[in-house]
Amino acid sequence: QVQLVESGGGLVQPGESLRLSCAASGIDPSLYTMGWYRQAPGKQRELVATVTRGDNKNYVISVKGRFTISRDNAKNTMYLQMNTLRPEDTAVYYCNLNGVSRYYWGQGTQVTVSS
Repeated sequence: QVQLVESGGGLVQPGESLRLSCAASGIDPSLYTMGWYRQAPGKQRELVATVTRGDNKNYVISVKGRFTISRDNAKNTMYLQMNTLRPEDTAVYYCNLNGVSRYYWGQGTQVTVSS
C-alpha cells in the first residue's frame, strides 16, 4: 500500500521560511516524478513544483527563486524548502507521486503566512 505523509507545515510571518517533507512508503519514489501542489481556500488545487526521476525541477512562476524542491532517495523523502514566504502562499500543501497508472496523494499539511 502506497502512503505519502507530509510534515513541516505551520504558522509563520511574512518573510520567514519553512521546509516541508514528504515521506513515501510502499513504493520506490526514486522511479517516479514527484511534486508539491497547494490549495488555498476557495481556489483550485495548483501545481507548485515537480522533480523528475532524473532530478529535473520545475516551478510555478510565483514561487521561482523562493522555493526549492529536492529529494533524498536514500530516505524515500521529498522536500520543499520555502523561503521569503508571503501571505498568498497560505494553503494546504499536498505531496504527489505520479505513478504509471495513477496519482498518489498525501493528506496535506497546512501552511499559514500571516503577521
